[in-house]
Amino acid sequence: MSDRRIRKPRSGAARAQAKVETSAAVSAALRAAGPKQKRAAAAKPAKAKPARKAAMPAAEKQQRQAVIDTALAMSRQGLSPGRSGNVSCRWPGGMLVTPSGMAYEELKPADIVFVADDGSLPAGQRKPSSEWQFHLAAYHARLDRHAIVHTHSMHATVLACAHKPIPAFHYMVAVAGGMDIPLVPYATFGTKELADFVAGGLAERDACLMANHGTIAIGETLGQALELAHEVEILAEQYWKVLTLGKPKLLGTDEMKVVLERFKGYGQRAQDAPKS
Repeated sequence: MSDRRIRKPRSGAARAQAKVETSAAVSAALRAAGPKQKRAAAAKPAKAKPARKAAMPAAEKQQRQAVIDTALAMSRQGLSPGRSGNVSCRWPGGMLVTPSGMAYEELKPADIVFVADDGSLPAGQRKPSSEWQFHLAAYHARLDRHAIVHTHSMHATVLACAHKPIPAFHYMVAVAGGMDIPLVPYATFGTKELADFVAGGLAERDACLMANHGTIAIGETLGQALELAHEVEILAEQYWKVLTLGKPKLLGTDEMKVVLERFKGYGQRAQDAPKS
């Protein structure tokens, strides 16, 4: 038989007494600590709390979300497949533009990038779209327009790659503000050279094709810019199909002048125009 004694379980009172004795022992150890140890403990720095970011103003958050919604609509309408294309709007002191290489479905208001009028980028942001330079150039060229939609829509891009502007084959070409939808020369994406070409193409038009690239549309609002981008794609498809039948019959300059004049009084905005 083993000579070990079987320990009886301690009663509740015994456990309570043990806790008191342990607590007393800890207190005694702390009192026994010398001043040096106490000073060392007191000198230990507290963990710094992470600084809170300032809350985004509601109006800015709403506008950033509008940029995202427009980019999503552009993609879902088939105007720009995948992550191609980009969207921006004017904002005090600069513009808000979609970031580079991010899926539109993943975007949050904080992902939209602010670019100042001088092209500078405040720190702590996402990388802006590689095409931010021609967005900024367009705003500088057209102070009356406040939103931009750039797409790689199928038929507009086909014509752009064939270096074919869209002439007055249909009176609705006037929707872009002139007698045709011009084609600007090719330049490498993301360059100042391309930005200068785009600014020139939009000087007297609200849309243009970009050689070997795509198309760009501007408007007073994001909704107007998106609608125009869609209209340009429809016109591009129609013109492409007309070209398969032979040489198109174009409207004359005099008729397009009449159409452009009538467009000034077209739609609901015309109700607010002053009467001559």
